[in-house]
Amino acid sequence: MNGAAARILVVEDDPTVAEVVAKYLERDGHTVDCVGDGAEALRRAVADPPDLLVLDLMLPKMDGLTVCRKLRERRPIPVIMLTALGDEMDRVVGLETGADDYVTKPFSPRELALRVRSVLRRARGATVPAGTGVLADGDLRVDVGAHEVRLAGRPVTLTAREFDLLVYLMRNPRQAFGRAALLDQVWGWSFGDSSTVTVHVRRLREKIEPDPAAPRRIVTVWGVGYRYEPLDGG
Repeated sequence: MNGAAARILVVEDDPTVAEVVAKYLERDGHTVDCVGDGAEALRRAVADPPDLLVLDLMLPKMDGLTVCRKLRERRPIPVIMLTALGDEMDRVVGLETGADDYVTKPFSPRELALRVRSVLRRARGATVPAGTGVLADGDLRVDVGAHEVRLAGRPVTLTAREFDLLVYLMRNPRQAFGRAALLDQVWGWSFGDSSTVTVHVRRLREKIEPDPAAPRRIVTVWGVGYRYEPLDGG
């Protein structure tokens, strides 16, 4: 989806915030439903999956992290989390749980609308991994056109951001990239929290490395950032 309308579920227990968010997203042409508690949000998202969730962390009945984790076990729906300003740990845990992006409160509704556009574009494969073809490294195969990853023949489930990052690194083997450069090239952000990159690298390692604690493919370049080191020597 690139500029097209989407169905968005806003999960926010503050009616004023929910109303403002809904108005801005509807102004962009999206269809918006609002839910005030986590349990109902999860039920709706599983029964009738929206294109994207805007999910507050602090919710009655079920908190946002639990909703995100349980949803990730069932559906690959993009999630943007709303977190309190300064709660860096919440943001990191949210990304580790499977959120695709986050916006800190108090936030600009316009900024949120732009983040929604960005996440939707990535979820529909309209950004970094343009083109087709297969990237292969030993038992790791990435079919860019099909948006599919397999390790030793078994499918690997990646979020849109994880997929984008992996494709970018594999297309640029043995090149070291700083976190700011990856935010710019993969996320399309000219600014942002570098912990976003750190968390996504950690999650990728857990999914594709034989030993995530001693990574061989996505290696750390101390003082710089990360590079992709092909196992097959290619």
